[in-house]
Amino acid sequence: MGKIILTGDRPTGRLHLGHFVGSLKRRVELQNSGEFEKIFIMIADAQALTDNADNPEKIRQNIIEVALDYLSAGLDPEKVTIFIQSQVPELCELAFYYMNLVTVQRLQRNPTVKQEIQLRGFSEGDDDENQNKKGTPVGFFTYPISQASDITAFRATTVPVGVDQAPMIEQTREIVHKFNSVYGETLVTPEMLLPENAACLRLPGTDGKAKMSKSLGNCIYLSDTSKEIKKKVNSMYTDPEHLQITDPGHVEGNVVFTYLDAFCNDEHFAKYLPEYENLEAMKDHYRRGGLGDGTCKKFLFNIMEEFLQPMRERRAIYEQNIPQVYEILKKGCEVARAEAAKTLADVRKAMQIDYFDDAELIAEHTKKYQK
Repeated sequence: MGKIILTGDRPTGRLHLGHFVGSLKRRVELQNSGEFEKIFIMIADAQALTDNADNPEKIRQNIIEVALDYLSAGLDPEKVTIFIQSQVPELCELAFYYMNLVTVQRLQRNPTVKQEIQLRGFSEGDDDENQNKKGTPVGFFTYPISQASDITAFRATTVPVGVDQAPMIEQTREIVHKFNSVYGETLVTPEMLLPENAACLRLPGTDGKAKMSKSLGNCIYLSDTSKEIKKKVNSMYTDPEHLQITDPGHVEGNVVFTYLDAFCNDEHFAKYLPEYENLEAMKDHYRRGGLGDGTCKKFLFNIMEEFLQPMRERRAIYEQNIPQVYEILKKGCEVARAEAAKTLADVRKAMQIDYFDDAELIAEHTKKYQK
């Protein structure tokens, strides 16, 4: 069997640079590498509804936003299958069976689940301290099981993720191991693929917070206008001790330099800031003092513009033909469902619940009762 990718995003808003450097950029590279037999890209609307059940319109409207971001970023529907999670009901059935292989206690220990519960203000228990918090929806709590269903349904060998998703992939591997141990070798064990650039493992928000997040309002979106990007870059958190240009500065924790680590190369210096040979030379000057934040931000803005302008142009083309985008999604869902149905059939057979397809079972019972 060839190598297969499954990855995706929750349609809770437009995609931002954190999504791009964490996984989307790699998806575009891999689709063009010829290394993978199949690539499935999922818009995870069912998972998004686990903590947005009271706002389905938000999810409904953002399906098209995420699809446009995918296409503008360079994903090619001729090379990858883009589909909507809820339109592949086989995924729900697989998740239902996997629930029997995972304990509540194991889910409670999942670091990503714990972090996301805290981030959304859900209650983790019934004690007095949690009385003013909303309870955690069961669907949200069992998110790792749903993700295991998504990955295994397409026999994914590789899952490109950000570092914060590593515990989820580990749990998928545990579920695969348990299933295969109980029912026989049926499911494929996936490997995760992390970004190669360390700066891309967890791109911080423009305000210096540890993670770029829609809910925190600290994102640069792939669809932002030039004016919006300039405003966001100019407001970026830098070094609070670098008050004067002559002051020595710190590049560690300085968001501008973190973004430069993630996006710039030596060619950018030749084009936009020729007084420096490379980023290390620029950092050295900043550390010594004599380099202003304004110069650094202008340089970063030029790089962001060069990077995002082609995406804006591709997006504008697709925005003029929305029915085509929906047709791409519809065809992707049909392909994805057919693929998931094959895995579900194998799972049902392994679990011995394929009653009507088992001719031997029917024959055995016929012989037993017709003596």
